[in-house]
Amino acid sequence: MSLKLDDNYNIVTSLVEAQPGISIAKLLDYKGVNADHIYSLIATEKIYVDLTAYLLVEADKSQVFQSRVVENALKAIICTENSEQMITPIVNIIPGTSVFYDGVCLNIILVGQDYLLLSAKEFETIELKLSDFWVLVNTGKIQINHQKNQSLIYEQAMEILKQASTEDLINANRRFSLLKPYLDEQSITTGRPKERTLRRWLHNYYQAQEKYGYGYLGLISLNHRKGNHNRKLPQHIIEILSKFITEEYENKKQKTKQAVYASFVHSCSKAGIGDDQIPSYKTFINEIKKYPKHSQVEKRSGHRAAYEMEAFYWELELSTPRHGDFPFHIAHIDHTELDIELRCSQTGKVLGRPWLTLLMDAFSRRILAIYISYDPPSYRSCMMVLRICVQRHSRLPQIIVTDNGKEFYSTYFETLLAIFECTLKRRPPAKPRFSSVCERLFGTTNTQFLYNLAGNTQITKKVRLMTKSVNPKNLSVWTLGLLYMYLTEWAYAIYDTTEHPALLGQSPHEVFTRGINQFGSRLSRLIPNDDNFRILTLPTTKKGKALVQPSKGIKIDNKYYWHNTFRDPQVERTLVNVRYDPFNAGVAYAYIHGLWVECISEYYPLFRGRSEKEIQLATAELKKHQQNHASSEKIRCKQLAEFMASTEAEEALLAQRLRDLQTLEVFQVMNGGLPNVNPYSNLQDIDLADTDIKQNNHPTIPDKESINQEKLQMFKKY
Repeated sequence: MSLKLDDNYNIVTSLVEAQPGISIAKLLDYKGVNADHIYSLIATEKIYVDLTAYLLVEADKSQVFQSRVVENALKAIICTENSEQMITPIVNIIPGTSVFYDGVCLNIILVGQDYLLLSAKEFETIELKLSDFWVLVNTGKIQINHQKNQSLIYEQAMEILKQASTEDLINANRRFSLLKPYLDEQSITTGRPKERTLRRWLHNYYQAQEKYGYGYLGLISLNHRKGNHNRKLPQHIIEILSKFITEEYENKKQKTKQAVYASFVHSCSKAGIGDDQIPSYKTFINEIKKYPKHSQVEKRSGHRAAYEMEAFYWELELSTPRHGDFPFHIAHIDHTELDIELRCSQTGKVLGRPWLTLLMDAFSRRILAIYISYDPPSYRSCMMVLRICVQRHSRLPQIIVTDNGKEFYSTYFETLLAIFECTLKRRPPAKPRFSSVCERLFGTTNTQFLYNLAGNTQITKKVRLMTKSVNPKNLSVWTLGLLYMYLTEWAYAIYDTTEHPALLGQSPHEVFTRGINQFGSRLSRLIPNDDNFRILTLPTTKKGKALVQPSKGIKIDNKYYWHNTFRDPQVERTLVNVRYDPFNAGVAYAYIHGLWVECISEYYPLFRGRSEKEIQLATAELKKHQQNHASSEKIRCKQLAEFMASTEAEEALLAQRLRDLQTLEVFQVMNGGLPNVNPYSNLQDIDLADTDIKQNNHPTIPDKESINQEKLQMFKKY
């Protein structure tokens, strides 16, 4: 395998050596070369790209050289895109003129009547016909050496051309056409201006040619820059005007313009300023309009009102290109409550609406991972969606964008991203448009998938029209596991291969695949989906470590956990790294002798399969019962276990326990299994609509083929 990689690297270096300045895009066209080989050689400085001049994402423009020395020696002129305001430098056919031919610097050493001689350090003297030389100049193959024209004089000449307006250029062209016969020593027939005007134009032409090398610049008048551009108002009146606008108008009192102007006039009169010097109301209004609108509204009405005036942008920061330069560059995480009521697969009881957590690639609009749960958004949802992403793609995005919800400020979530060198960016608060990529997709998920299922909650938006017969709770037949199975198929198969309006008619899968081929799969960022990664996605305690106590083990959240390695005298009374499973309070993990070992709770039969959420609910319920006894002592693990085993807690925890059991079916689907496809089949007391239930009380679950891909409609901006 290493020999094959070496051969591929040799192909790249050989191509760069044979074609100095070849673009990355052209390198990718060669057989046996892929993006990973190129970027790996650039990173290890085996080949060179000037990163101060080129962006690697612009593969067609990024030039590759053997080294920096070769690049400096063979650097060719890159024509700018702003050619309307630039002119082609004149090639003077005189000895000493330096030109570029195919990236090689050549010097003219002798000019004859029909031939000229060129020389370079690397080559012998070259003889070339003058006619052939001019053909190469006109076709752009020979270009002037810009390195000798980067002087201050050249910059000044180009600055004059950039400042010229369209009208200035039209006048300069007219003047040049009138002077052309004089310059060519031809006679002038008609339409000639006065002699003094012509002499002035000729003088300006020759003066500019001597100073800048371009006589044409002397014919540009720059009329729009002439005249007095200073303010007509006295400076002290401008200062008073500015003071009233910033102090009297731009404040929370929200005074009207007319009221502020009246105060301004009164102040000027008291200061002894004459009525003829006081600016008019129109001038006052125009002065207000010169101030930034967004800042003005924010000072008068607050940041929420000013939000509408703010430019809608997607950049994470000024230096970050818009919305990702390659797959896995930028991804968005967001949550939403789905518009559908679900039932328990075992009891048939309505458990409510689930929450969807989504991870979406901003470059390709591809859904990287989805996770659904009954629990509201928390660090658990964030951890799970990242775990699914690694399970499916063996890597995490480079930048993750989240909302400002409290669940995203979890220490565990930030630690996981830091371990794998992922940058966390948070959208500004009270700015919902920043998350429109995900939220648009949430809308598509509801309208194109969920609204076609029994038990969807569209009717709840019209409360006055809702009756018992159309109540989603009575019509619900779907379970969490089944919904997740079909939702993943919709996201990973149907949406992924459907043409996307925001991608110019391409599907997310096509854009993603093309991006991987162009920018490489970045094997160095691959993450193995093993037990170590799964444990890293588990949360830890505030301290991150726990003391191994003899005969008791480690204590996590007032619960003791044990493993046989704790008997080792070298392990006893040492601090070890710990993790716990938020979906199974019966086990925890400790890092002993370089390995993560599974520890069992002292009340494993009672805590097994109980989620952290259920334990928290039980703790709150027990605290409520102890309030009458005014006990301030912490709830002990034994009390908590006994309480959870009692019938008193059964009703309080039953709903959460059923939801946690449904989450296990989601885990089965994640691991390639199937959920309960025969839910609540033996129950006879569930009041469901006959149209939604077959004769044997099985729910009507549509086949996968029932999702019509042709009828899918996408929002255009997500």
